[in-house]
Amino acid sequence: MKFIELTLKNHIILHGFDARNQEITEEVSVEIASKKLISVDRILSLSEKYILIKYAYDRIIYWEYLEEYEEVKTMLS
Repeated sequence: MKFIELTLKNHIILHGFDARNQEITEEVSVEIASKKLISVDRILSLSEKYILIKYAYDRIIYWEYLEEYEEVKTMLS
C-alpha cells in the first residue's frame, strides 16, 4: 500500500445528501496545519485547493493542503 505525506488544514466533511439531493456538509477550521500520511488508495480526486479523501462509513472529506499542486501530482504518479 502506497502512502503520501501532506500538510492538511481546514476541511469540509460530506455527511451525505438530503431529500433534495443537496450535500450535507460540515466545515471545520483549524488554527494549525498538521502533517498526515494518506493512503493513495483512499484519494478520489485532487484540485489546486482540495484533495478529496474517502474514509470509513462512506464519509468523504475535502481537505485543504499546503503543498503545491504540481508537487502533489508528482507524489501521486
